[in-house]
Amino acid sequence: MPTITVDAILFDMDGTLIDSTPGVLKAWSTFAADYGLTNGAEIAHKSHGRRLYDTLKEWCQIDDEGKLQSEIVRFEDEVIEGGPVVLPGALDLIHQATGRATGSPSYGWTIVTSATNIYTPKALSRCGIHLPPAGPVTSNDVANGKPHPDPYLAGAKKCGVDPTKCLVVEDAPSGIKSGHAAGAQTLAVCTSHTRAALLESGCNPDYIVNDLTKVSARWIEGKVEVTIDESE
Repeated sequence: MPTITVDAILFDMDGTLIDSTPGVLKAWSTFAADYGLTNGAEIAHKSHGRRLYDTLKEWCQIDDEGKLQSEIVRFEDEVIEGGPVVLPGALDLIHQATGRATGSPSYGWTIVTSATNIYTPKALSRCGIHLPPAGPVTSNDVANGKPHPDPYLAGAKKCGVDPTKCLVVEDAPSGIKSGHAAGAQTLAVCTSHTRAALLESGCNPDYIVNDLTKVSARWIEGKVEVTIDESE
């Protein structure tokens, strides 16, 4: 059972801390009907972990910036109506990771999500998760979303730490690739993809766990010590 020491944990949100699957499927069903698409559920799976800005532009062929922004809001409202729920172990792990190095401006965790700055606080509130003290990184904060390194580089900066001294916790191959590209260690949770699917995707996480009940953290001498149980 490996134990690693990092300066901060950078959490993905949807699929890692919370589950919005029913709402996402509902939203893609609506948008598939509106835009003449026949594979809403397939699009939901393929686009998981990416920014809505990118996926709506790609799948719905929306080029007008004003319309794209309004459709993002409409989509996310449908997801919220679907009722996101907190995933097992998420609240405990955040509580354990919440801290601050004595005399340091660094924080022990933040959230790095492909969701917008409007949806993120609403979804977290519905699930009983408080906003990170450093502030989250949302799709509005980066020019390039996952799998580019920008989101997790921004997350490390929010925490006041070196990205190579962070642990990225993700459920989607695109997010794991983003974490690697930023230079961080990566931990995959099998909440939206099976172990086999994650391994076959080529995203190469450093660690894989069933869910966050298999992960614990504690503060020791200004660092976050993370223990990972990879048993199935």
